Amino acid sequence: MAAVSPPPQQQQNNPQSHEHHEFPLPAILTYPSSTPPTLITQGAEARLYKTTYLLPSIPSALKYRPPKAWRHPALDARLTRHRILAEARILAKCRREGVPVPAVYAVDEGAGWMMMEWVAGVPARVGINEWLKRRKESEEAKGHEGDAVPVTGDREEDKELVALMRRIGSAVGRMHKVGIVHGDLTTSNMMLRPWEKGREPSNGHASNGDGLLDGDIVIIDFGLASQSSSDEDRAVDLYVLERAFASTHSRAEELFTTVLDSAYREAYKQAPIVLKKLEEVRMRGRKRSMIG
Repeated sequence: MAAVSPPPQQQQNNPQSHEHHEFPLPAILTYPSSTPPTLITQGAEARLYKTTYLLPSIPSALKYRPPKAWRHPALDARLTRHRILAEARILAKCRREGVPVPAVYAVDEGAGWMMMEWVAGVPARVGINEWLKRRKESEEAKGHEGDAVPVTGDREEDKELVALMRRIGSAVGRMHKVGIVHGDLTTSNMMLRPWEKGREPSNGHASNGDGLLDGDIVIIDFGLASQSSSDEDRAVDLYVLERAFASTHSRAEELFTTVLDSAYREAYKQAPIVLKKLEEVRMRGRKRSMIG
């Protein structure tokens, strides 16, 4: 779906014009009928806005890749077009195959934007860190040193986090099963979408905790993703997630094996081969760390 830029006079009269924003907006967000956009985040390559699609009642996320002044215009246009279309195709394939990702609503590769489903909830990173914080406070209240008690998944109060880890493993396994490698797997790129009341989770097991970690896992941000049948690529994907988990949620690092040994294997039949490759990737990572 391509968008036509509004005439200059219309842009000038629009109260949501460029002068009201830190960055120039894509033309699609400058129409008078467009819901005022909110800049959610900005990366090196793209910006993410929250807006609406077709109706004010349908929230959406618009990913915009602005022109890069330091690149030749023809090269920049070609790269932008390729990256927008590649990400949209990967998301569409994931949706067809039942992988939990946002739906794609519209694409204008020439203008450099893609409109997607808005995923409600919080990043898994936020939920896990808040859960670990409460766990630490609970341990300290019992007279223990909170940080000294690792989360291994063996205790009754760990079940909620174990359930979430299984949902993460299942989602990643399903993604790898259809031949998609994410390229930037972290708990920041996984959303916890709240479950509808009375609805069973679609990619994991319900828990009976305080609800901090409840919700379906939805994988987001496929800007670095690719289609690959290489077990090595899948292993690197897991290694990135493993290292990100260890640095962001160090107290629960031991739980990462729960993802690999259970839910990932259940979701992806070729998991044993990938996990063997993962051992090789780990060894290379350790050698690089030793060498510096």
